Amino acid sequence: MPYETRVLVFALLAGLPGALLSLILLIRGYSPKFQWTFGLLVVGLWLGFAFTLRERVVRPLQTLSNLLAALLEGDYSIRSRGATSQDALGLAMLEVNALGQTLREQRLGALEATALLRKVMDEIDVAVFAFDSERKLRVVNRAGERLAGQAAERMRGRTAEALGLAEFIAGQPQRTYDGGFPGGAKGRWEIRRSTFRQGGLPHQLLVISDVSRTLREEELAAWQRLIRVLSHEINNSLAPIKSIAGSLQSLLSRPARPRDADDDLIRGLEVIAGRSDALSRFMQSYARLARLPAPRYASLDVETWVRRVVTLETRLPIRVEPGSTAVISADGDQLDQLLINLVRNAVDASLETGGGVRVGWNRAAGHVDVWVRDEGAGIADSANLFVPFYTTKPNGSGIGLALSRQITEAHRGSLTLENVDQPRGCLARLRLPTRAQSAS
Repeated sequence: MPYETRVLVFALLAGLPGALLSLILLIRGYSPKFQWTFGLLVVGLWLGFAFTLRERVVRPLQTLSNLLAALLEGDYSIRSRGATSQDALGLAMLEVNALGQTLREQRLGALEATALLRKVMDEIDVAVFAFDSERKLRVVNRAGERLAGQAAERMRGRTAEALGLAEFIAGQPQRTYDGGFPGGAKGRWEIRRSTFRQGGLPHQLLVISDVSRTLREEELAAWQRLIRVLSHEINNSLAPIKSIAGSLQSLLSRPARPRDADDDLIRGLEVIAGRSDALSRFMQSYARLARLPAPRYASLDVETWVRRVVTLETRLPIRVEPGSTAVISADGDQLDQLLINLVRNAVDASLETGGGVRVGWNRAAGHVDVWVRDEGAGIADSANLFVPFYTTKPNGSGIGLALSRQITEAHRGSLTLENVDQPRGCLARLRLPTRAQSAS
């Protein structure tokens, strides 16, 4: 039985006793005309009140249903009039009105956020493609249009194979690519791919950015820094050589040389030879840094490697804090040189302050962290830590940390140095993958 009918039946049943009692009382002592007239009046009032009660109960519920249906269809402009907090039904109407206002504000916020996102996507110089579970394109920005050489209207709904992007939504999720695209753009690109879900279905997000310009700018800046360092070091050697050579030439050109002329000549030539040797060692260090060979991977036990390198340092006892057993795939010779540099720097710093040095390692999912902790004065100039040939040591070559980072990056790892407290010092952290990773 429908709800409206049940309300009407209950209303009729509620008024039925009174109506029957009135009709029974009319039977005694009244004329038939009066009985019929008053009886019809009683029945009319009974039915009228029943139907009115039904209308008063059902109509607000219909209004509430219409409001909820409008909200469900996304129409948040309809409001219930006369809603009051004085009764339960009025409170329900007020809550529905508040819900509609909240949903309206949220929709406006979502529309504004979507418009902003579309504007940002159109303005950024990075190509963005979104493919559905059937590898069909759903979203593309202006940079993607230029890359593919087609308008977005023609591209949407086409498969990655038809757009020439099939190779980028398969394979490694992050890599670099040297080549061109259908739109004619060529260079070096960074390819990043991730997944997301929409409507319960998996989608793929493909982001392609041009790194050629950035690499050229970084390469130019690196060359400029390198030329400044080379010029500085070469001039430091050539200036005294030129000065002493001029003095010796002046000495030899005198008609009568003093008695100690031979001693001056010998000392001058020794200075020239020393500065020449220093310049030669500097250029050999540069050549060593520039000609680092590719790693030759083999199994390497981390504990054996660390303990072997630590025994090479005899100036200061080094404390080894072992971690869990770990075996990595790496070039043992290159890693020896890397760890030797870190340990030597730590010992140099600790000898100045009378502190100690600790070495240890930790194993995590997919990588191993090897750390070297000293109790020296800390890093004074962190901005130039890895600049080749930059050094704060009187007899330093300035290639130790640069070579160490180069070896680390060749193994697809990372090397960081930071100041620490309690006690004061420096922490060098070397992170290496447990398995060899080929460069993309």
